Amino acid sequence: MATCPQGHASGSDDYCDVCGAMIAAPAATTPSQAAGQATQTVEGCPVCATPRVGSFCEVCGHSFEGGAPPVQAPLTGARWEAVAAADRAYYEQVIAQEGPDAAAMAFPPYCPERSFPLTGEQVRIGRSRRGRDLVPEIDLAGPPTDPGVSNLHAVLLGQPDGSWMLVDPGSANGTLLNGKPVTVNVPVPVRAGDRVHLGAWTVITIREGTP
Repeated sequence: MATCPQGHASGSDDYCDVCGAMIAAPAATTPSQAAGQATQTVEGCPVCATPRVGSFCEVCGHSFEGGAPPVQAPLTGARWEAVAAADRAYYEQVIAQEGPDAAAMAFPPYCPERSFPLTGEQVRIGRSRRGRDLVPEIDLAGPPTDPGVSNLHAVLLGQPDGSWMLVDPGSANGTLLNGKPVTVNVPVPVRAGDRVHLGAWTVITIREGTP
């Protein structure tokens, strides 16, 4: 069984089936490095024992900062929704960067818009996968499936005033908010009309409606 750069055990030896990161051949380890690695202690998720790589567990979604994922409960105020779709212009930008797997990424011939309500205190964005307990509230598993989206790619955090913050807990390919990279584990506010790009061609538009 292969191990990805984030420390996940993967059944695939090309791309991690947990976070989507590319699995490269392991570099040679000197005896001194091996001794140092043996003394390191990696914090594990108290729910599923997955090694910690950020504020949220990439397998079950557990929050290391605030304990177990909160129970979903509707917030008062405006009704928010996230609308996922395919963005051709963004896809062409990704392909133009000529990444290692760019040739294998094809823009979907048909990808209808999908609307997801934003309710509760935490809405996870990612891909569900067979055999994994993590089922994100915004599930981009498809069809069509965006190969660049991690199992746990980003999280929307509800605020007491009814607004939302976006966090990238350490996705393999990063997240853009209105064209600007989101710094890992740094919450940023999102507003109605904001566009979140992730993966190879996915765009999520934040919309605010009436209560």
